[in-house]
Amino acid sequence: MSQQERREAAVRRLLDAGAPASVPPDLHADAVRRGSRALRRRTAGRRLLWLLLLAAAVAFSVWAATAQPWVEPPSRTTPPLTRW
Repeated sequence: MSQQERREAAVRRLLDAGAPASVPPDLHADAVRRGSRALRRRTAGRRLLWLLLLAAAVAFSVWAATAQPWVEPPSRTTPPLTRW
């Protein structure tokens, strides 16, 4: 018996077995409730991450504007004086 024939036989057994077991009547409402809760959590998490990213960008901009890390710091010592 080939693999395909075995699969067909298994499918025929499942179809001949009759109607599947009944589904509880409140299953759909429960699934919708859980799905909407998961969607709200995912949306809130995404908004929180965007807010954190925005806060980090603002903090970096304020730091860069005040510290000016691209400017060379002033020299702390004077160069040695050489005679002309």
